[in-house]
Amino acid sequence: MIGKRAASHGQPEAPPSLHGDRGSIVAGNDVVNSVTQYVEARQAFVLPPDAYGPIPAEAVDRGVSNIPATGEMFVGRASELASLDEAFTAPGEVLVQAVHGLGGVGKSALAAQWAAGRKETVRWWIVADTAPAVDAGVAALARALQPGLAGLPAEIQTERAIRWLADHPDQWLLVLDNVEAPAHIRPLLDRVPGGRVLVTTRLASGWHRHAAVVRLGVLEPADAVKLFKRILGQHGPRDHTGADAVCAELGHLALAVEQAAAYCAETGTSPLTYLERLASWPAAMYAATAEGGDSARTCARIWRLTLDRVDTTPLAGDLLRLLAWYAPDRIPRDLLAPLATPPEVDAAIGKLAAYNMITDNHDGTLTVHRLVQALARTPDPDDPHRQADDVDQARDDAAEVLAKAYPAVSEDPANWPRYQQLIPHTDALVSHHSSDYDTHATACVLDRAATYRQHHGAPTLVLPALRRALAACERVLGEDHPDTLSLRNNLANAYESVGDLKRAVPLHETTLATRERVLGRDHLHTLNSRNSLAHAYGSAGDLKRAISLHETTLATRERVLGHDHPHTLNSRHNLANAYTSAGDLKRAVPLHETTLATRERVLGHDHPDTLVSRGGLANAYRLAGDLKRAVPLHEADLADCERVLGQDHPHTLVSRGNLANAYESAGDLKRAVPLHETTLATRERVLGHDHPHTLNSRHNLAHAYTSAGDLKRAVPLHETTLAGCERVLGQDHPHTLVSRGSLAHAYESAGDLKRAIPLYRANLAARERVLGQDHPDTLSSRADLANAYTSTGDLKRAVPLYQANLAGCERVLGQDHLHTLITRSNLAGAYGSAGDLKRAVPLYEAILADCERVLSQKHPLVEQVRSNLEHVRAAQ
Repeated sequence: MIGKRAASHGQPEAPPSLHGDRGSIVAGNDVVNSVTQYVEARQAFVLPPDAYGPIPAEAVDRGVSNIPATGEMFVGRASELASLDEAFTAPGEVLVQAVHGLGGVGKSALAAQWAAGRKETVRWWIVADTAPAVDAGVAALARALQPGLAGLPAEIQTERAIRWLADHPDQWLLVLDNVEAPAHIRPLLDRVPGGRVLVTTRLASGWHRHAAVVRLGVLEPADAVKLFKRILGQHGPRDHTGADAVCAELGHLALAVEQAAAYCAETGTSPLTYLERLASWPAAMYAATAEGGDSARTCARIWRLTLDRVDTTPLAGDLLRLLAWYAPDRIPRDLLAPLATPPEVDAAIGKLAAYNMITDNHDGTLTVHRLVQALARTPDPDDPHRQADDVDQARDDAAEVLAKAYPAVSEDPANWPRYQQLIPHTDALVSHHSSDYDTHATACVLDRAATYRQHHGAPTLVLPALRRALAACERVLGEDHPDTLSLRNNLANAYESVGDLKRAVPLHETTLATRERVLGRDHLHTLNSRNSLAHAYGSAGDLKRAISLHETTLATRERVLGHDHPHTLNSRHNLANAYTSAGDLKRAVPLHETTLATRERVLGHDHPDTLVSRGGLANAYRLAGDLKRAVPLHEADLADCERVLGQDHPHTLVSRGNLANAYESAGDLKRAVPLHETTLATRERVLGHDHPHTLNSRHNLAHAYTSAGDLKRAVPLHETTLAGCERVLGQDHPHTLVSRGSLAHAYESAGDLKRAIPLYRANLAARERVLGQDHPDTLSSRADLANAYTSTGDLKRAVPLYQANLAGCERVLGQDHLHTLITRSNLAGAYGSAGDLKRAVPLYEAILADCERVLSQKHPLVEQVRSNLEHVRAAQ
């Protein structure tokens, strides 16, 4: 009997989604997602040595702290400090105290003063006003503990820090500053069973399930005056007449007192003059939001007075209004370069920093207090610095600046740090206003961020962003604008990447029809759409339409662009992959060989597209059973990828996984298993534990363990992989269905048919519902269930299922497809097991003739069918 699974060597190794015109990478036994035109090779993304392994003990032993210093600027609060000391004396589970109070009351200063005197080895301050800000702060802790992690994606940094916190509950204190909602920090608290956490928040309610609360009031009048005088006189003696009146007017609010004293100190304004200005130009009440109330009103007054002085420097007000739309921390200073000449930008930044409206971090980034940002984003008809037209213009300018700052190619690892730097500010920008105010530039930044996230395994964030971007383009540019059509194509690709083919295919069809009407049948964008639709047909298992459309696209590109154009070569490569998917290796192999030779001649041996072709040809050789050519070519491809792209480049990891699959196909498990293990470890380190590529590697390693008979490791790893796929990709994603089928196969291999057969049944039902009765994966599931019935001796159910599956394979894949030949062989084996030799022998004879005609004489299937035929003849 032929082996249990038609697709026997793991899932495809390839990037999860596409944008525009793409070539394909082939891995496992299936064609995988295409890869668009690569940029020319750039510097490889290589992590520093100390990014590997656990966080070293010496990094913690020397102590880690970023607690802000208060120094002489902190006054009073003796009773509150004592209360915190008492609250944090109890041992045991994680202790959380929430300090709440009026905005600007001094919660952060109190927390900093108290934390500075603590003895924990690690004391870490996190600005926690949003869930992403919490993640960013935890990621910064990881970098502080181990600087080599800086090159990794932020999600991995966050995970590493949380693990360290959970493992060392007695060594750390976290200060979560300015928490806006308990839900923002709950995921972090749920994962750290011990430790000390101090929260500052404006919220007085909603903490009863999360933390013990400490209410903080305003400063005592004497302490407020003391703070004012200290700041006013820090550069020498000053007349402080009227300081007590200023503090009283400001309600003894710590932030307002501090800013007022700083204003007087910087501008030379006396306290009495400050009072006069405050009376003459009172700020309007801030809008009734989370930032509202007395704090917002008082700070709004100071903001107006400060901007009167700052506005003497051209550009300062415009710059502050623009910065108000970004995340408050680590705003790249170079974003402001297009606004004016370097001296003008420098002068504006310097003036704003002098009045504490922004902070220059002296590392190429700026910080703006979130209250200042909130005020600057809020129009006030009585404030010349916050006129509605100016605020709207700043919002649009912020989007334009971001759009220009994003690199064009998100797949290039050299661009990843820039994307990671800009995405938080994109998220902040679009969260600060409704979609009604989105512009073309807003759509562009949403698309750029979504593209990066799509390649880095964050599908839940991709679809909402692309839908919003598309709606903006349709409203601003119109339904038929080229950029609108590009976004529609990208959204269809995103649907395809999450397995939602019912929405992907119609959207691709609509986009293609519109581009043909608006741009013409031969336009480059139209050809891109045709290529994307062909790929979507292939993903949906409709190989007849996929091949036909790929052939049409190739012919058009040869006519319009020429035989050697890179887009033409992409089409040729994609068609070869489609032939491979259809089992038509007699056409696939020569076309891969031709494409590779042309790319080597036109693009060079080391061009990324050439590397893709080399891997595709090696995979075609493997599927044709020509392992003597497949394995050396896979080895050469991996060596070239490592040399050209670097050890950790995503496409190098694809090549490494493909070589492991080739070793497994050749039965060389001693080399296959370690290589799968290495690939998995690298992907966990570079991409994260939940990235789709990492899940793919975990699945392939589990499969290799099964092939090696190591079921004690295979079954648990398959179970872990399935749980990860269900959580990250969803219950019905095609990769989840592959993982579920593989777990059932592992149960069957372990002799646990009581668990295998129900899982096979459930997976077949899911594939029929999600993919359709005739999808190739559905046919594979039907064959798996028939094989399991045969293993139990239940031939009455196995034989009809084989017969139905054979009819489907012949109808969908054709008589000569490898899966069709395997299904016929399995049916013949079932006849033989049932003692029906009159049907078994002729069927084996016909299969052998077809296998010898379609495959090489040494293909494993040919040898297996020949052996089975000899066996049934002997029995006969």
